[in-house]
Order: sequence, then C-alpha cells, then structure tokens
Amino acid sequence: MAVAYAALRSIFCKQLLFYLLVLILLCDACPKISLQVPSHLHAETVIGKVNVEACLKSASVILSSDPAFRILEDGSIYTTHDLLLSSESKSFSILLSDSQYQEQKEMEVVLSTREKKSPKKRHAKQSAPKRSKRRWAPIPCSLMENSLGPFPQHIQQIQSDAAQNYTIFYSISGPGVDKEPFNLFYIEKDTGDIYCTRSIDREQYDQFMVYGYATTADGYAPDYPLLLLFKVEDDNDNAPYFENKVTVFSVPENCRTGTSVAQVTAIDNDEPGTLHTRLKFKILQQIPDQPKHFSIHPDTGVITTTTPLLDREMCDTYKLVMEVRDMGGQPFGLFTTGTITISLEDENDNSPYFTETSYTTEIEENRIDVEILRMKVTDQDLPNTPHSKAVYTILKGNENGSFKITTDPNTNEGVLCVVKPLNYEVSRQVVLQIGVLNEAQFSKAANSQTPTMCTTTVTVNVKDRDEGPECQPPVKIIQSKDGLPAGQELLGYKALDPETRNSEGLRYQKLGDEGNWFEINEQTGNLKTVKVLDRESKFVKNNQYNVSVVATDAVGRSCTGTLVVLIEDTNDHPPQIDKEVTICQHEKDYAVLEPVDPDGPDNGPPFQFLLDNSATKLWTLEPQDGKRAILRQKQHMNYNYYSVPIQIQDRHGTSAKHVLSVRVCDCTAPSECRMSVRDVKPANVILGKWAIVAMALGSALLLCILFTCFCITVKRTVKKKCFPEDVAQQNLIVSNTEGPGEEVMEANIRIPTQTSNICDTSMSVGTLGGQGVKTQQSFEMVKGGGHNTLEFSKGTGQGVADAGRYAYTDWQSFTQPRLGEESIRGHTLVKN
Repeated sequence: MAVAYAALRSIFCKQLLFYLLVLILLCDACPKISLQVPSHLHAETVIGKVNVEACLKSASVILSSDPAFRILEDGSIYTTHDLLLSSESKSFSILLSDSQYQEQKEMEVVLSTREKKSPKKRHAKQSAPKRSKRRWAPIPCSLMENSLGPFPQHIQQIQSDAAQNYTIFYSISGPGVDKEPFNLFYIEKDTGDIYCTRSIDREQYDQFMVYGYATTADGYAPDYPLLLLFKVEDDNDNAPYFENKVTVFSVPENCRTGTSVAQVTAIDNDEPGTLHTRLKFKILQQIPDQPKHFSIHPDTGVITTTTPLLDREMCDTYKLVMEVRDMGGQPFGLFTTGTITISLEDENDNSPYFTETSYTTEIEENRIDVEILRMKVTDQDLPNTPHSKAVYTILKGNENGSFKITTDPNTNEGVLCVVKPLNYEVSRQVVLQIGVLNEAQFSKAANSQTPTMCTTTVTVNVKDRDEGPECQPPVKIIQSKDGLPAGQELLGYKALDPETRNSEGLRYQKLGDEGNWFEINEQTGNLKTVKVLDRESKFVKNNQYNVSVVATDAVGRSCTGTLVVLIEDTNDHPPQIDKEVTICQHEKDYAVLEPVDPDGPDNGPPFQFLLDNSATKLWTLEPQDGKRAILRQKQHMNYNYYSVPIQIQDRHGTSAKHVLSVRVCDCTAPSECRMSVRDVKPANVILGKWAIVAMALGSALLLCILFTCFCITVKRTVKKKCFPEDVAQQNLIVSNTEGPGEEVMEANIRIPTQTSNICDTSMSVGTLGGQGVKTQQSFEMVKGGGHNTLEFSKGTGQGVADAGRYAYTDWQSFTQPRLGEESIRGHTLVKN
C-alpha cells in the first residue's frame, strides 16, 4: 500500500509540475511576495495573506504550486499539514487564471525564517555614539486570532542600526504590554524578539498599537521610539445568527407567483468583507412539506412565493426552517438555523350558501313587525370578517314591500320579518326568492371561477282571521267649489268590511276638521257643510282641505281614513296691493307696484292697471309684465305725501280701487326714509272754475247778511235825544276854562256830581242783560297849589240822585263862565 501511494503521489507531482511549467511559460508574472514565518508551521494555520485582485481582478481559478499550501478566494494562505522549514527561506507560486478572458498570472511567495543574533555589548570606555537621525523601518506583523500556540509565540523582531556598534537593550509599551490586556506581549531585551503569551479574540481586540524602544546600558536612546502595529487576523470563529425580531409574516392567499413575503437578515461578528462574513441563505424544510410554495434568495434573504395555489382554507399557516451559513455557503462554513412562520391572509374566494334549498313558514293576516323565519348559511372564509358576514336580499315576491330581511350580527343568520300587513282575502300564499352575498366583494382564486350568489325559496302561507273594517284607499279625494254655502251635502268616506265586502253596520265619526266646516252623517259617512267653503282660508293648503274619518264596526274595531276636499277656485277676490309706497329721489323717480291676487293662477294675472284722471298731471303708470307696474312722477316733486288713486283688475275683470299713499323722500332706500306727517309741507292747491264761483257766491251772501244786520241796527235809533246830565261821563269836554284865579281863595273847589239815567237801555253799548255798566269819571283841576276834583258816577237801571250831590243846574252854573277861556290848565278823565 505504501508503494502504491508513493507511486500515485509521484505521478501527481509530475503532472502538477508539468502544468506549472506550462502556466509559467504562458502567463505573466506578478510582484514577489515575502513573508516571515516561524520555522515550524502547524497544519491549517494561516501564514499570511496576499492581494489577489491586485494581480488579477477576476480570477476564477486559484492554485498553489506547492501542495503544502492552500489559497482561499480572499488570498489567505493556509498550510495543509505540519511543515518544518529546514533552510532559511522557501518559495512557491500562486497561479491565477480567468477562464472568461483566457488570462493567467503568477505570484511568487517567499517564506523566510526568523534568525536570532547574539547581543553585542558596548564597552564603557568607548565614547558615546551620536544619535542616528534615521528612523526605524517598521516591519509588517500580523497575529492569528485564536492561535493554539505553543506559547509564548514569536511574532516579531525589532533591531536598531546602532546595534552594529553598541550593546542595545529593547523594550516595548502600550496596549497588551502595560495596558489592557496586560502582559499579552513581551520582548527579549537583548535580541528584540517580541512574543505573544496567549491567544487573542479579534472581536475584542482587532489590532494593537505598541511602541518599541532601543537604549544602551546607560539609558541612552540612539533612535526614536518605533510604532509597531500588530493586526489580528480574523479566524472564522463566529457563526452567523438571524437578527429578525419578528418571525411571523403574512401573505394573501391566492397571490401571484413571485410575490414577496418577507426578508430575513443575519449578522456575523467576524471581519466584514471576508469569506468569514459572506453569508448564504436557504430553506431547509417547509412544514407542511408539500407542495413547495416558497423560495429564498441566497444572498438577500428575500422569501417569495413559487406558486399561486396558496389556499387558506386548505392550510392557513406554514413554517420554514431557515439556514444561514458563512464562507459563502461552503460546507466547512459555520451556520445557524431558525424558524419563521408565514400566515395566509383570508380572501373572499368562497361564497356563502344556505343549509337548505327551500323554506316554508306561515303568519296570520294583518300582523306586522313579526319575525317569521331564520335561515342559516355556511361560509368557509374566515369567521367574523367581511369575507364571511352574510348580506341577505329578497330578489322576488316582495313587490309590495311587505317583507324585510336582516342579518343577525351574532349568529350570521337571515331574519325574515313582515313589515306590512298581509291580506288573506287578496293573497293566501306568497313565494319569496332570497339571495345571500358577503359584505366584501368576491375575489377570484387561481384556476377557479369567481364565486356567485346563492339563492333559496321561501313559501309564506297567510292565515285568515276575523278582522275589522278596511279603509281603502287610505286617502280619498272629492271636489267642491269655492264659496259653497252652508247646508250642502258632499259624498263622504266609505269603509268596507273585508268579510262581507260592504259598508253595512259601520258607523262614521270625524277625527279631524281643523276649521269645523263639516258635519258627518254617522250612517253613510257623507259630509254636510256648516260654513261657507273658502279656498283662501288659512286651513286650506294647496287647494286641499283634509277631514279625518274613523269607521267603527259593531264590536268596536275601527279603521281611519282621510277625506281630501279639493276646492275649485272662483274669482271672488280682486287684486290687492300695499298702499304705502316710498320713492327715494336719490335712487330713482319711480316705484314698482306688485299686486297680489288671493285667488288661484287662473283668476290672477295678468293684471291691468288704471290711473285715476285726477292723478294724471303728476303721475304715470307703466304696466310691465302683467304682474307689475311702475308708478313714475312726471316732474321733480317736493318731499311730501301724495295720494294717488288707481284701479287694478285681474284677467277676468274683477277689480278694486286703491288710493296709494306715496311718500316722496330724500333717501337712497325706503328703509332710510325718516319723513313723518309733521314734516309734510302744504301742497299747492289749484282751484277749478266752479270752486271760484262757489267762493264768490258765498262771499256775496255773507256781505248781504252783514248789510241786513247793519240796516236793522240803524233803524233802532233813539227817538229822544238825551244829553247826559254830565257830559264828562261819555266824552272829554274841550274847555278853555282855566283854573280859578287868584281871587279864589279856597284851596279846593268841590265839583258837583249827579247820577242820572241816560236815555233808555236800548242805547247802552256793551251791556249784558239790558243793564248798564256803572261808570265813574273824575276831573281834577289844579291851579297853583290847589287841587280840584270832579267825580262822576253812572249807575244801572233807573238813576237815583244821591243826597250829597249837586244838580245839573249847579254844574252848568259852575262851568258856563269858563267856556270862553282859552285853555284848560289841566284835566283828567277816568272811565271805568
């Protein structure tokens, strides 16, 4: 067996070398890659990573010339078995090939082992070296996550150029050394070799920034600190997991092929952009298994339907066992499984159907609002949804509207009720056709027809019963003339006994007679007027007057009917008009007259308007459309009230005279006019010739009467001229008598007075009741320091001489000597 295995291996190596030679001759070379590795390499260990895309972007084949190494798609180099490097370096080639473009490339990889150098000490007598201005050249270094050791594991070596001449000691600091995580790295101070003490988790620490120092024994640093970057290479140590919190999805039943159901997502904590996080999805199992209804996109995780035959009534829930695997779905990749649930949403793809094909029920006549039948239906759709809730319809047999069907919300049954009374004498049996649908519209399922309405037949038998009188029709119309006098008889309302089909034995009474216009005959139901019918009454609406009548049989059963008296209009009312009219001078010089005729349209307009002759000088009346007229002033008129007589007649000549009170006002709208009766100015009055003649005759007659009275008064003169004893009682006597001279020694002279009857009572002017008015007169004559007084007294009736008065002769003897004097010194007449 060993010989055969060795022979096969030899043949394989020769063929591989042959292919390698061909590829080397045909392909171009890429840059050389150098990697430092330990001398002892363990199996399945990553020794480095190369950039494959930098050499050939679309490499479809990646091969290694050395079977001891395996190259992955991302450029990672793995050892296939334990390997011990005997020499300081080892090289092999990575062959890249693109089958689409027929392009091939080769990358050379050189592996070198790390060497240890003996430390060289600097003697104290030697002079101190000068600080080098050159920086250290950092050496790339990477650590493998979850390395198995052995530990401590050599990872890097740093060297200073000053070590060629002096003894240099090396040290490091930073994370992993003197910071968290502590003591992960250490360095041999003499050689500069850096070691790792334990395995590292990349998900916790993906890199370390460590500073290296080179110093002499006396603490002198010939070089600046060197920054070392230790990158932790990812190991595929984390399996992906589903991140969906919601694991229940829904999709309508009967949906089309390719309908998106849901999308599942997963997370991998390994390094992004590598094969370790390149995930693939697939469905491991569908429950129930057959038929297959779902598929998943391996990269996006989108789940879609593969068939249009999803039927909720067959299976309402499916479970899918999902798998997500990293490493691009390769068998050695890590994976996780999960389960999602897909529920089917109900569609109205099943019609309800009756549990029985026909039904029979019965009811007594004249009963209403009675439930007579309940019908059950079956629906395979989801209960208590619009897809299964029933809607019942009476298709035939309910032309009179006697039946109504509704749905019981609790049981989904159809409830058939009677809403109008049935008449056994008219129909003893009613056959109904009833259909049922759902609240939601039907939807068509795949490979099936659209559901249709299910119908059934209901036979309703009407039972006879002894019933009261019937008032059919409920409303009866009779005609009468407007103005029909009292005492006239009209045909009344007639009810029938359904059993005998006549009116015998029925009694009638009034229930409603708003105007109390009629009385009813109890035996026949005929009406008799008790008032004159007036179509224009407030009780008449649309020429109709309603009388409610109740008919009662012998046992007290009754029915009610309405008798409508249709009153024919007669032309018994002239047109009427509002007599108050306002003309606003600022707006217009006319007013619109709109009369109203209480009679009907046949006895109303067109109207004829006539203006009285007395108003034609100031006004004109212009008919418009037979319903209106314009009253216009002929000239500008003063603000005042004017009376305008007009006459309006309807189409049949019935007319009435109206005197309009026209108010000409200073306003812009009639409502703004504030003129009252006190503001009215006297109107200019123009008198006619007959008025002037009448006034002249009246004035002449008045003059004649006055002249006659004057003549009669003149004839009643005094037959005897009686001069009053004391002239001063009636007149102021002009006298030239001067006051007494010096020879008169008395200071005062008493003048004699006398009271006498002056003629008769007929000559007294200003008397009342034939009696005179007593007048007292006095004269005062003063001369020098003297004071003379003359008094008169006039009595009533017969004059009586006072004892202490002088007679007329004494007065004459006193005054005569002084009549010839030139002047009167002074006199005073007082008349009461």
